[in-house]
Amino acid sequence: MRILLLDLDSLNPDHMSCYGYHRNTTPNIDRIAAEGVRFENYYTSDAPCAPSRAALMSGRFGIHNGIVGHGGTAADMRREGITRGFRDTLAQESLPAFLRLAGLKTVLFSPFAERHSQWTFYAGFSEIHNTGKCGMESAEEVTPHVLDWIEHHARNDNWFLYVNFWDPHTPYRAPESFGNPFRNDPLPAWITEEVLERHKRKVGPHSARDINMYNNQTNPLYPRHPGEILDMEGLRKMIDGYDCGIRFMDDNIGQLFAALEQQGVMDDLVVIVTADHGENQGQLGIYGEHGTADKGTCRIPMIIRWPGVTRPHVDTGLHYHLDLGPTLAEMLGQPACPSWDGQSYASVLTKGEDCGREYLVLSQCAHVCQRSVRFGDWLYIRTYHDGYHLFPDEMLYNLKEDPHEQHDVAADHLQVRKDAVYYLQQWHDEMMKTMPFDTDPLWTVMKEGGPFHAKGQLKAYCEWLEQSERGHAVETLKRKHPLEFV
Repeated sequence: MRILLLDLDSLNPDHMSCYGYHRNTTPNIDRIAAEGVRFENYYTSDAPCAPSRAALMSGRFGIHNGIVGHGGTAADMRREGITRGFRDTLAQESLPAFLRLAGLKTVLFSPFAERHSQWTFYAGFSEIHNTGKCGMESAEEVTPHVLDWIEHHARNDNWFLYVNFWDPHTPYRAPESFGNPFRNDPLPAWITEEVLERHKRKVGPHSARDINMYNNQTNPLYPRHPGEILDMEGLRKMIDGYDCGIRFMDDNIGQLFAALEQQGVMDDLVVIVTADHGENQGQLGIYGEHGTADKGTCRIPMIIRWPGVTRPHVDTGLHYHLDLGPTLAEMLGQPACPSWDGQSYASVLTKGEDCGREYLVLSQCAHVCQRSVRFGDWLYIRTYHDGYHLFPDEMLYNLKEDPHEQHDVAADHLQVRKDAVYYLQQWHDEMMKTMPFDTDPLWTVMKEGGPFHAKGQLKAYCEWLEQSERGHAVETLKRKHPLEFV
């Protein structure tokens, strides 16, 4: 048994050609999608980077493992305390530890643990390669190390190889020498000039005028990454920069596939293509960030090719990324770990059956504090701290009619909101009943001053809003966040 997992940071399925994107961004990944199962409604339970990978690797929701943010108490995994044995739970029940106990050598290529000081991310790996730049490396700095490993080890049996690429993550960094294969391709049709004008008036980090989070500054090291979007040409720079990052990464993935073919192991290799989170490219009027609990941020790709098992198929059921562990356990004939929160979707792979969940609850506490409910055609977003976006407490989007989250219809659908709140409360009750802790870490974030990426920024941001002709929002921000001005 050989398994390759590609963790492609910040990859939005809407920008992948195998998911229907009009640009040819992922030809090598498309080959895998054509031979396996492509999941249409696959979501990270907890966003962004650190909470997502903590949930995937521990198999537990952030409310259980404790990691829901990027700083403060909620950026560290909860201690087991008095129940901890000689070895902790992660030593046997993290995803890689489980695979190692199942007989696979577990190998990692990623700088992620160092980037976020998430040292628990390493639990269960037999061999660890830190690619060295804390997530600022581009694919050409990762690929040679992985190719070397493939050359020397790929023919061995029983391994799990986890490879992390970063190119779709901000700032967009495809080398200048790569050029722009999309220069003559049309932009996404839904972002019209009228839509862009509306986005330019929006306030909040990574709005069209604030690509650098709280201002429009740029970095000469990253010429593909703009500071603001003022017109359709600026929009092109933004979208092309992101798409070039995806295509450059895909080209490097193609090199890995070619090397595996040369070693004679590609035909029977299980390939899993996924991401930690997506990337908003206009959803909620936000560009180049993954800072909300919405579809743009939380929906991720999942493609699984399992030779001899999967057939080309698109699954539309609702699944969490932390469902991967129980699925692999069933596929390997092993029991799922007791601490895991996920549920197996192995029948999707083996029989093409629909076994999706009734609803999903999505959390974001690093840039905003939000919990969302994804069910039916709907996305309900409940905001506890708006991260200076001026979001209302409740938002509702019909994703069938409005897949890019441009029209909040909360005022028109009271019963749908009530249904969503019921699901949210049902989930929360279940989470609190199934852990020994009495604190929801979302409220830990709130009590410690709010989401990490929104702390101490408001005064300077209000000055920038005045300069960028959006001073009308300053009084509202002061009213909503008075403690920032004490």
